[in-house]
Formats: sequence, structure tokens, C-alpha cells
Amino acid sequence: MFLSHFDLWRTYWDCLSRPHTVLICSITAALYYLWGRKCQTPALVSSKAFSAFLHKHCPVVSEPFIPTPWCWGGRIQTLVCAILKSKPTVCYRNELIRTVDGGQISLDWVDNRDSAEYPESSIRPTVLILPGLTGNSKVSYVRHAINQATRRGYRVVVFNNRGLGGEELLTPVTYCAANTSDLERVVLHVNGLYPHAPVLGAGVSLGGMLLLNYLARKRTESGMVAGFTISVPWNALKSAASMEEPLNWLLFNKYLTNGLCQAVTRHRKVLEKVVDIDHVLKAQTIREFDERFTSLLFGYKSCTDYYHDASPDHKLPNTAVPIMCLNAADDPFSPQGAFPLTTIQSLPNVAMLLTAHGGHIAFLQGFFPRGESYMERLFGQFVQAAFEHPKDIKKACGIKEKPSS
Repeated sequence: MFLSHFDLWRTYWDCLSRPHTVLICSITAALYYLWGRKCQTPALVSSKAFSAFLHKHCPVVSEPFIPTPWCWGGRIQTLVCAILKSKPTVCYRNELIRTVDGGQISLDWVDNRDSAEYPESSIRPTVLILPGLTGNSKVSYVRHAINQATRRGYRVVVFNNRGLGGEELLTPVTYCAANTSDLERVVLHVNGLYPHAPVLGAGVSLGGMLLLNYLARKRTESGMVAGFTISVPWNALKSAASMEEPLNWLLFNKYLTNGLCQAVTRHRKVLEKVVDIDHVLKAQTIREFDERFTSLLFGYKSCTDYYHDASPDHKLPNTAVPIMCLNAADDPFSPQGAFPLTTIQSLPNVAMLLTAHGGHIAFLQGFFPRGESYMERLFGQFVQAAFEHPKDIKKACGIKEKPSS
């Protein structure tokens, strides 16, 4: 027996008007609306020529960034990435090199001897990776970056900051975002081993600050063909203030400060010669740690002086190689108000890809985001573009070719 149109509509309305149905439909509609708003094409801030180069050779810059639908906000993106992100297996060759002051630096190499694209080791391009504040070659984002580089035939070396690579601290000197002497030592070493192989620097968070400060200081003598950064805190003072907001302190600042204190504890016998270790270990924030340890160790009058020197936002005009920067507007570590967008817009060699969402070193995509994410795709495409099209990228960035000797 068939139902009349009236009975069909009445049955349909009865189903829709049930409270649980209304609730489910409302939640679904809200999630769809919110997710749709998040699926936006990132803003590319750069000169017209550099933008054209990137759109041609890095197609990901033209695509919408579609974040994981259940990761609402930068804090959740950052936390979920730390918990869920996979750690691909990487086999390293470790090398210890000595510094002028008698210290040592731990380098972890992935030589990629099976490279089909560059079977000759002497000309195989090298990606130099600088991890974040307490990171090293073991962290997830470094391993994923290595996969991107090696699958394209390149060699990779990870620069572990002093005391973080498993090596002994031989002198009472660690690292900071403003002191580029160790990085200079590493670049000279890498270029000395492979003088005919181009080097690209890739820095993450504090590693990005260090890379940008180095490129600004060395200018045309950096020994690198390009730079790439992820989630750089552009202004250390504004970053510290953001990280001291109650929720950010609870979720991130406290954890990172504990990591810094643990590193000091591991090397206590060496460091207690120059600082009050017990006072350092009572630090509750990164700023307090830098006040009691980093600024003293590197000779700054105050933490404010150190933070000003460490901030790369005002140094970009001194750089002289192509630089690609990826940042998220909802990064709890690096507030959007600190991004030097006006400066970048005026420079021919620097570009920033700014996503509305993505958190800090996260940029998660897919429903279960364990594998390759947006930042790895951008990294892989930019590295390949810089290495495979050196003349084009220099022309796009207004960089003149050096006359051959």
C-alpha cells in the first residue's frame, strides 16, 4: 500500500523534528561551514617575479590548504602533530667536528649514495637542516624533511646544536638564536667536503631564526644557494609574550623550559663553571631560562638585548639569497602581528607563504594526519626548484650571477 504525498512529508518532518536529528544536523552543518572557511589558499607575500617563479615550480603555493577537519585552531594542530606524527626510519652517519673554542658539533649525515639523479657524490646537492629549540636529528619533522630531500636525489646533513646531539659538551658554550659562529663552522666544513655541490639551508622555528640571522650576517658570502624556514618566531619579545599567555604556558612553554633545563642538567659539570645551575633550573618559562642562562652565557646585558639581537624581522634586507618562509597565522609561538609582511613585500629575494591555520611546525592535512603534510610538500618542491633551476630563481630574485673565475 503506497503512502500519499501528505503522509510522506509528515513522516519526513517527524524525523527531522526529533531533537537528536536536529542536533546532529546542526553539528554537521557547523562543522562543514567551519571546515569550508578553513580551506583557503594561503597568501603568498613576495615580489611579482619571485611569485611567478614559485607558482611555476612550486604548485603547492596555488592550492588551498585543507587542514585536518577535527584540528580546530593552532594549539590543537601543534599538539596533535607532536602526538600523532609518524617518525620515518632514517639511517645516519654521525660526524663530530671541532670548533675554534675547543668544543664539538655533532652532524648527522644521510649521504644518499644510491641517488639515481646524482650518482656522483661530489656534485650531489646538500640540504643542511637546523632543528628547533630543543630538537635534533631524531624529531619527526626532521625525518620527514629528509625523506623529501632524499627521494629527489639530494644529500642531507642535520646540524645538532651543541649538547643536543648526544655528544659531550667539552666547553661551557651551548647555543642561541643570535650566535651564528657554529653554523658558520658547519657551512665551511660542508662546502670544504663538497666544494662543487650546492648547499641549501632549512631552519625550523629557532633553527629558522639562526639561519636567517646567518644569511643576513654573511650576505653574499653565505655559502648557500637558498634558504627555507618553517614557523620562525620573527620577533623574540613578541613570541615570548605569546608563549606566556596562561594556556600557551601550560601547553607549550612549561614543556620546552623543562627540556632546556634537562639539557643543562646533563652537562652540569661543564656549565656550572660559568652559571648558577640551581638558579637556572628554577626557571618556569623560556624567558626566565634565557635571563638566567642564555643571555649570560653569550655576554648580553639583558634578556631584552638578546631577544632584539636574535629577532630576524629587521635583518631581512641584509640577506642576498632566495628565501622561502612558511608561517601560520594561528601559530601560538609566533603571533601574526610580528610577521614582517611589509618588509618582505619590498624585497626581491624573500617570500612568505602565510596560511590561516596550521599551528607551529604542524600544517596537518587528512583525517588521520600521520604522514606527509603541507609543510613537507612545500619544502620538497622549493628545494627541488632551487637546486634544479638555479639561474631562474636568481633572476626572479634579482640576484646577479657571479663572474666565473
